[in-house]
Amino acid sequence: MNEKEIMSELNNSTKQKEKWNTSIDNVVLILKNTNSKEIKAKSLWLLGEMGLQNSSQIQDHIQIIASFLNDKEPKLRAKAVNALGRIGRTNHLLVMPYWDDMMDMKNDESSDVRMCFIWACENIATNSPDLYSNYMDIFLELISDKNDRVRIEAPEMFRVIGKRKPKYVEPYLDKLQWFADNDLHRVVRIHSAGAVRVTKKALEATKNINE
Repeated sequence: MNEKEIMSELNNSTKQKEKWNTSIDNVVLILKNTNSKEIKAKSLWLLGEMGLQNSSQIQDHIQIIASFLNDKEPKLRAKAVNALGRIGRTNHLLVMPYWDDMMDMKNDESSDVRMCFIWACENIATNSPDLYSNYMDIFLELISDKNDRVRIEAPEMFRVIGKRKPKYVEPYLDKLQWFADNDLHRVVRIHSAGAVRVTKKALEATKNINE
């Protein structure tokens, strides 16, 4: 098949979720055998979505997905970390062998990769927030990133964690409030304020349960 036909096949697979549990191997085969950046990117994204729904079937293929964390193409690094985040949302144990490499993406030269790193962490933190108990400083630093899209997304990690494990965000409430009151970017202010609001609500709920 030519590139256009392969992309059409991937697009069709995207729509046929009921067949994902049996089509993972085919997508992996496409990923391994193409030289096209666009097809690789689409394959990585699709494997992440498939892995979210079928974590047991994706297990044997995570290593090849993770190998793209070191690819020279920023787009493929971004798609790889995002895919691992989606898989890790369902079963964080599957991505733990690549945890350090994933966390290193916070320093990637590409802002798209740094943003996808935050998205991946938000996905994993949705069901496994305890993994980030000692990593919240990273996301505070990213609120001051040089790229606005990264800055906009970073406070959302505090919202995700604050809703589930507010004690991890509580030490950052004053700093988040400063961003909510003073940041020059309107959406950064909105997202920071949302993180503060959600965390305080969760802290209050916890306090009421304990009383």
